Order: sequence, then structure tokens, then C-alpha cells
Amino acid sequence: MATINISVPDLMRDYVQRRVESGLYASVSDYVRDLIRKDQESSEKIGAMQALIDEGLASGIGKRSMAELLDEARLQAKPRSAA
Repeated sequence: MATINISVPDLMRDYVQRRVESGLYASVSDYVRDLIRKDQESSEKIGAMQALIDEGLASGIGKRSMAELLDEARLQAKPRSAA
């Protein structure tokens, strides 16, 4: 496993230490790894959402009204909620 050294202000160091002392994390390294994992997951979700936005923009201007789109969405949602 690789090692990374970082510098943080005292207030951040104290906060991280309190998180470890709370028992939620085994060590400072465990806490930092958890933060990185959460950031990776968030970045992947944002990337997927951006891809959907790009796809929508590339598809051009639609011909249906917002009311028609909402009606269609409601119809598609009904079977799922009834199950």
C-alpha cells in the first residue's frame, strides 16, 4: 500500500482525530480512505449525470410539450408504485 503525507491546519487535524476517537474509524488512514471512496463514488455519479445531460442536449429540441412529457412520466411511474 502506498503512503501519502499531507499537511492540514490544526483545526482539521483535531477534527479528524475526534472522528477516529469516536470509534467510527480505526485510524486517520481509514478516515481518509473513506473520504476518497466517497469522493470517487460522487465523481462517478456526477459523470453519469453529465453524460445523460450531454445525450439530452445532443438529441435536439423535442416536439412534445412539457405537459405531454409529464403525463408520460406519470403513466410509466404508476405500474412501479402499484407493485
